[in-house]
Amino acid sequence: MGTVIDSHFLALTAIVTVGYQLFFFIITALLKFDKVTDFAGIMALPAGGFVHACSHLGSSFGTVSINEAVWVWTVSLPVTVVNASDRNPSLQAADIIGWIMWALGLLVETIADQQKLTFKNSPESRGKWCDVGLWKYSRHPNYFGEILLWWGIFVAATPVLENAEWLVIFGPIFLTLLLLFLSGIPLLEKSADRKHGSVSAYRHYKKTTSPLILLPPALYGKLPSWFKATFLFEFPLYNHSLPQENW
Repeated sequence: MGTVIDSHFLALTAIVTVGYQLFFFIITALLKFDKVTDFAGIMALPAGGFVHACSHLGSSFGTVSINEAVWVWTVSLPVTVVNASDRNPSLQAADIIGWIMWALGLLVETIADQQKLTFKNSPESRGKWCDVGLWKYSRHPNYFGEILLWWGIFVAATPVLENAEWLVIFGPIFLTLLLLFLSGIPLLEKSADRKHGSVSAYRHYKKTTSPLILLPPALYGKLPSWFKATFLFEFPLYNHSLPQENW
């Protein structure tokens, strides 16, 4: 098994990923409808999609679909390697823990996305920030769910991994770094600060609400800044647009 192109189908999955991203990009360009690219982003697994890069329909294939294909292929590395393996160990604690993490992550992401969609579609919510449901306990609960489910997949894959196969940990690490420092939270925080930064209620929400992990606002608001930055991902780059005295 696993003799097609390479022993773990890495090259084959890369070719397939780029191929279907190109297919969906063409559909997007022709129909002027970007939801199909979100669907393309989750074909690797039935777990919610992170992709938001295809919002600019005029972008070239090289700057949209290739970037999307890279993240899909990278975060799917644990799945690719496990599916290519001949090893079939008995059920272990890591399997159970990993799939519990995956299920919880998927549940959190799905609920958070639905709650935000409902909020955005409500006329009363126009011009406001989302602070309902899970969004009371995290400023980005959908990303928390996304990160949790992919780390869960990696944990569930560990009983099968050997030697260099452990490098597939780069998949969830890549996704985590992407959301924490590049195209995820930083961009959304900057946008929200620009829209609502002058509103005292928003600044209070931001100061008392965790950026990622679900936590009670009453608890999070009382924690010292150094603790938030060290253990709870409240990095300075998320708050550069607000007055420093609030942090």
